Amino acid sequence: MNPVIFSIGRLEIRWYSFLILVAVFIGFILAIREGKKKGIDSDVIFDLGFYTVVFGIVGARLYYVLFNLDYVRNNILEVFKIWNGGLAIHGGILLGLITIIIFAKVRKIKILKLTDIVVTSLILGQAIGRWGNFFNSEAYGPVTTLNNLRSLRIIPSFVIKGMKIDGVYYHPTFYYECLWCLLGFIIIILIRWFYKNIKDGHITCIYLMWYSIGRFFIESLRTDSLMLGKYKMAQVISIVIFVISFIAFIVILCKNPKRKEDIIVEETVKEKKKTNGEKASRKTKSKKS
Repeated sequence: MNPVIFSIGRLEIRWYSFLILVAVFIGFILAIREGKKKGIDSDVIFDLGFYTVVFGIVGARLYYVLFNLDYVRNNILEVFKIWNGGLAIHGGILLGLITIIIFAKVRKIKILKLTDIVVTSLILGQAIGRWGNFFNSEAYGPVTTLNNLRSLRIIPSFVIKGMKIDGVYYHPTFYYECLWCLLGFIIIILIRWFYKNIKDGHITCIYLMWYSIGRFFIESLRTDSLMLGKYKMAQVISIVIFVISFIAFIVILCKNPKRKEDIIVEETVKEKKKTNGEKASRKTKSKKS
């Protein structure tokens, strides 16, 4: 596949960079809509999105570089060439989360309310961004055959054609992850649609668990994984994230959504409304008589 859309002199516009921009743009639109549902102004979402995207990309690149130090030492300028690929999503999630926490503290907004908004955009953005790997001929799996790929029936012919690299066919693991993320996005939207009163933080936990499950199994097929000794780093991180997210989901589920003080206040307000309603009813009756 040709990774370059077009070039003007030395300036090259690459599919990888273009698709990241598309993912960011769509993510912003979706986040603004989700923010309105939660009563958060679009300006706040825009500021949040800007900082999260910038530091998320920085985190994703740093994470990748840390596991490729031998190569980077001899090619220091490669650190800045993100259009050639080399963004590790787990690094982006980590630094992105730190950014959201700081932002929430400064703006005095509930952290989990913001993360629920961000992950809804993130999982769709991941599905879009994975196509950059396709054009860069990276993030693919083990060697396979044309017949095996065709037998799966879910892989378009142009993807199969693009997975023929140097005369050999490979599993399009980028495509498998794209489908997994798209399905996860649909599930999240359906949950938000049918469960209007879902607690803050549950969407974040669902995203982290869902993505971790898919990434763990898809990573087992990849041939370009970042390694921690003899273990694939993405699989190790996926297990850790899944366990933490599962525990967090249960804690949020069991947590009393309302404090005693809030319940007392609500009951007092209800009693006042009831009393005022009765008084108004008496006045109406007295006027009529």
